[in-house]
Amino acid sequence: MKISKHQRGITLLGFLIVLVVAGFFAFLVMRIGPSYLEYMNVVTAMKGVAAEPGSSTWSIAQVRGALDKRLYINYVNEAHVGPKSFEIKRSGGVNTLSVFYEVREDLLYNLDYVATFEKTIELNSPGITAL
Repeated sequence: MKISKHQRGITLLGFLIVLVVAGFFAFLVMRIGPSYLEYMNVVTAMKGVAAEPGSSTWSIAQVRGALDKRLYINYVNEAHVGPKSFEIKRSGGVNTLSVFYEVREDLLYNLDYVATFEKTIELNSPGITAL
């Protein structure tokens, strides 16, 4: 067996640098990830309302009621996504449900992040299926 005079591999300093960088990105995912999970819950609730039979003929109050129930079940934070975040439009026989909201959270000390979310779905459209 031939032994090389020069060893190959990562040094302790290199390993620590990799560990710090990986830890930083893991920290970012843990801080920012819940905002995206919440957005996915909002979209799931919207798709559930849109997939309901006859939702295109519901009144605005009925759509809001069904949406509020689904948001409550999905544990959506009302501080981020409130009733004013949603808009229901009726135009030309097509009814749409839209959401627009921002999440502003602390990241580190005086450093914050802002995430903006927006989605529009047609009510009772044939291509929408509840997840």
